[in-house]
Formats: sequence, structure tokens, C-alpha cells
Amino acid sequence: MSKKKPERKFGNQEEVKTGLDQETRSKIYWTVLIIMIIGFFIINNLNGDGEQGPYPPHYQPTSQNERVEAFDFNLNTPDGKEVKLSDYRGKVVILDFWATWCPPCRKGIPDLVELKKEYGSEEFEVIGISLDLEVPDNPGRNTKKDVVPFIEKHAINYPVVFGNLEVTKKYGGIESIPTTIIIDKDGKISDQHVGLVPIQTYKKEIERLLAE
Repeated sequence: MSKKKPERKFGNQEEVKTGLDQETRSKIYWTVLIIMIIGFFIINNLNGDGEQGPYPPHYQPTSQNERVEAFDFNLNTPDGKEVKLSDYRGKVVILDFWATWCPPCRKGIPDLVELKKEYGSEEFEVIGISLDLEVPDNPGRNTKKDVVPFIEKHAINYPVVFGNLEVTKKYGGIESIPTTIIIDKDGKISDQHVGLVPIQTYKKEIERLLAE
């Protein structure tokens, strides 16, 4: 009579039954979780009509009592002209970080156009900083080409420039758009907003800063 060979076990009993060790199950869990997070971000920023996307991880509103100098940038418009922020010293400036693929950005642009019409150029300016990208080796993700048609379609009456990584970092790590930065006549940040802002809020801030 032959003896039955003892059963060999590897790890705990659950691993024997499922055929998956703890490390493999952990990898599957984190992969699914990451896919869910990425999917939420895409839906929220590309297809949804929500007021804003996720907040930047290090975003902190600027204290109205302690204004800091705005980062002075040199950025190019779609036709190659250079826009330097310090050239607008003496004016109240709204910096609008946006992109053509962002629903709340598109919704807010008519208000910025209206503000430009109302306050003119003598003491006020809006500068649109486009975060549309030109992705190397992936033309399907290139939204930079959509900026000029968008400007023309919506009759944008203020300068629009292409942003870059340095500028987004200098302004707190822009990861949610629209983000608007309000700059006073001395070139210092007075306020900043993430998400859509009522036009009356802008008007109150502009008039307060113009009166200073």
C-alpha cells in the first residue's frame, strides 16, 4: 500500500486556493485604483460641465493682506509675438489659465471678453495663458492647434499666450483650470480663484484695485 505524499503549501491557505500571492493581489488593487482616478480626472476635465476639476495639491489662496510679487514671464502668442507681464505694470491684470478642451474655461471666457470691453486697455488687461499642449509623436493629443480657431470663433479681444511648466510652477502648480490670478497696478498678486467666478466678483476686485 503506497503512502499519500504530503500536500505542499506555499504561503498561506488563501494563496493556495486563489493562485495569487499577496504581492500580485496588491499590484492588481493599485492598478485598478489608478485607472479609476485617471478616469475620474478625464471625465471631470474633458467631458463634464462641472465648475472645476480637482484642486492643485499645493494650492493655497493668497492672503489679501500680504501681496507677493507676481512672477514676470515672457510668453509667446500664437503668431509669435512676445508678451512680458512687467510691460503691464500700472494696470490691473487678470491672468486666466485655461485650455480649449476645458468646459468651465469655455463657459467663463465670454465674461472676460465683456470685462475687456467695459474697462478698456488704459488701466486694465486680461492675459489668457493657454495650457493646450503639443504632444510629440502623438498628433491625436495635440490641442495647441485648436487655440487660434477658438480665439477667432469667440472673438477674444485680449492677448492669449502659450503657457509652460515654469509659469505653472511659479503660480502655485496649476493643475485645475480655469485658474485666475488678479494682479494689482504694482505687479503684486491681489487674489486668485480656482474654478468659475461670477463676473460681478471680478468687477468688484477690478474697481477696488483701480481705486488704490
